[in-house]
Amino acid sequence: MHQMDLLAHIGLAIVTATGFALIAKVFRQPLLLAYLVAGIVLGPKIGFGLIQDEHSIGLISEIGLILLLFIIGLEIDLKKLLSAGRTLVVSGVSQFLICLALGIGFFLFMGFEMGNGRFDALYLAAALALSSTMIVVKLLYDKFELATLPGRITLGILVFQDIWAILFLSLQPSLLNPGLSIILLSLVKGAGVVAVSLAVSRYLLERVFSFIAKTPELLLVTAIAWCFLVSGIAGSIGLSREMGALVAGVSLSTFPYNIDVIAKVINIRDFFVTLFFVGLGLQIPTPTPSLLAYAAMASLFLILTRFLSIFPVLYLLKNGLRTSLIPFINLAQMSEFPLVIASLGLALKHIDSRVVLILTFVFAVTSVLSTYMIQYNHQIQERLAAALKRLGFRDIDRDDLGESDGDEHKDVVFLGFFRETSSIFHELDAAGRGCGEDMTARVLVIDFNPAVYCELNNRQVKCIYGDVASLDTLQHAHVEAAKVVVSSLPDSILRGTTNERLLRAARRMCPQARIIVTADTIQAALELYAEGADFVFVPRIHSARYLAEIIRQALNRSVDAYREREIQDLAGRREVLA
Repeated sequence: MHQMDLLAHIGLAIVTATGFALIAKVFRQPLLLAYLVAGIVLGPKIGFGLIQDEHSIGLISEIGLILLLFIIGLEIDLKKLLSAGRTLVVSGVSQFLICLALGIGFFLFMGFEMGNGRFDALYLAAALALSSTMIVVKLLYDKFELATLPGRITLGILVFQDIWAILFLSLQPSLLNPGLSIILLSLVKGAGVVAVSLAVSRYLLERVFSFIAKTPELLLVTAIAWCFLVSGIAGSIGLSREMGALVAGVSLSTFPYNIDVIAKVINIRDFFVTLFFVGLGLQIPTPTPSLLAYAAMASLFLILTRFLSIFPVLYLLKNGLRTSLIPFINLAQMSEFPLVIASLGLALKHIDSRVVLILTFVFAVTSVLSTYMIQYNHQIQERLAAALKRLGFRDIDRDDLGESDGDEHKDVVFLGFFRETSSIFHELDAAGRGCGEDMTARVLVIDFNPAVYCELNNRQVKCIYGDVASLDTLQHAHVEAAKVVVSSLPDSILRGTTNERLLRAARRMCPQARIIVTADTIQAALELYAEGADFVFVPRIHSARYLAEIIRQALNRSVDAYREREIQDLAGRREVLA
């Protein structure tokens, strides 16, 4: 009978969670929030009481926690972490420590306990220091911003947060006996598990996985077996099983098969993780006014501490206002991971149920807010940057890195500088050197990536730090005498403008120039030609070398012949994906 009830409860939980997930998808809300709502509706405390025994689902959902942490570990790229630059290392290390220190002070002031076997303030502070990899990566991926400088910094901080979470999990079982020797023993145990796992992975598992790589089902079973083996070893020596699963994933993260393992495990994980968050929702009682007040204050505090722990560090590292502000906006939410840590803390009697409830509501509130904050991160950044400038903060383009000389006109102006632009610039420079001509002296670049600015200045190439979407930036750059204006960034990369708008602005400001813009599709290219573009660069059709040739031709003569040939060629293409 009990087994029938368990199967019925699992089926009901999955069906209800799916229904709310579809609603969340329509309104572009996090799916994890939908699962929590499903648990609340089904539960005996707020909802209809359709599931009375939440422990039955909680027992099965613990498997989901282990698989969740295993996959998080698989997605941590140790090679990228070790090769991270100063900005990523400094911001990744300092963000968690600053948030933790501010959080402990704030929650002690709010009356939460810290000592005598209770660690409410510590758990709340640590939880609010971690951001959601799942939410951030999904939203930035949808916006094509993962490869931008603010996107890379955001991802770097998230990776470091995962490392801090590993350390917290390794220390968690020893918090009730926080003697120095016990803490050191926990760290030694954790380091031992990591070292042994990496060694076995390097010298044994690599050969095993190479042997079974062509047998997909065996690859999946072996990966899961490794996960539960390391998890079980960690649990047997006094560490948390979840920490062991995370380490197991990290040890496989550098394998060429890790993407395949993630793709196969993720579906199994999603089933169990759904049950975990439904089970968490089952335990949520009717919120009291004081609980909601605490959750609201904690949410505001999280956003404030993200600003205080990220913006000053990036700003002092001379990344400019834009690059310093956007990562803070991207990371202004709480991760789902702290709910796991808090659940473990509740089982260990480190905290009371009120802490878990507060974190659950903070997760819900900040997840919803963050959905919109990331969606409009550039608009929010512009307003914050304007306010900070009024307070006296200097931006790169105004003070630190100098201004454009008003009387120094350049023949070629690049509006934005990204991967394609870098290749085009290289080919242009190489072609110039082959003819005994210094093309770099004739080029001006306008971009708001500090790394691009510094590197171009090191190469004696004129660069103005600014946003090409702003007409003020173009006017300040004095591009009216340019012979060629190039926008080699597609609309999917541009923020706040499009190639069509840049084409019109450039045509007004420098009517004698030949304008080259970029399109992702053939139809968009034809429309830009109709708007008067002299040449439209389609990256998947044209090479960087070809466009460099077009630019050199445009400096000395008309490109009408190229233009007509391209229009005819594009109009005649009948591609499957045009």
